[in-house]
Amino acid sequence: MSVVDLLTRFGDRYIGALLMTWRLTAVSFIAAFVIGMAVTVARVSPIRPLRAAADFYVQIFRNIPGAALLILLVYALPYLKVVLSYYACVLIATMLIPSAFCSEYLMSGMNTIDMGQIEAARALGMTFFQMIRRIVIPQALRSSVLPMTNLAVATMLTTALASQVPMNPTDLTGIVTYINTHATVGVMAFVISAALYCATALVIGRVGNRIDRKVRIRR
Repeated sequence: MSVVDLLTRFGDRYIGALLMTWRLTAVSFIAAFVIGMAVTVARVSPIRPLRAAADFYVQIFRNIPGAALLILLVYALPYLKVVLSYYACVLIATMLIPSAFCSEYLMSGMNTIDMGQIEAARALGMTFFQMIRRIVIPQALRSSVLPMTNLAVATMLTTALASQVPMNPTDLTGIVTYINTHATVGVMAFVISAALYCATALVIGRVGNRIDRKVRIRR
């Protein structure tokens, strides 16, 4: 089957899969960013138990495979009387893992801040949350644009977990399985999905580079 015939027959499903991938990527990345920022604040807080809990969170979700986490959500939670939809399980898996990496990137951004600024803020009588909100987080974000761009791309690729559960519409990886069960297409179905992944990643990278050029801290 040629590319034209493939797109003629399954083009609408490819569009649905692409939109689902974009939707999962956007929702997961935004949620991961919010969670990651909260975890990062907890990791630098003056409360030791809170720091320990936040570090434990990062170590767990930074090192657990996405497929393993999805299996736990889909098959283990029902034993605890918690039944979630397949979409919710995929969404949770694709937000928890990137949130841990988001925290690591923000911590790296914080390390670029001159300690003199922190000491000056303390001398002015700023509280911990005032320093975090006015000094630390703004500069950490400006220093973390490119890592966050890479995280957005990685989050998009993580959405391929949706292909492991029955979702309709499915993602760009799952649509390949659907097509190959309904027609003899071979590798061409993979090629089209890969091209759409690459095009999306290029757009994300271009946007991230533009933002980085505008907000980068010149030293």
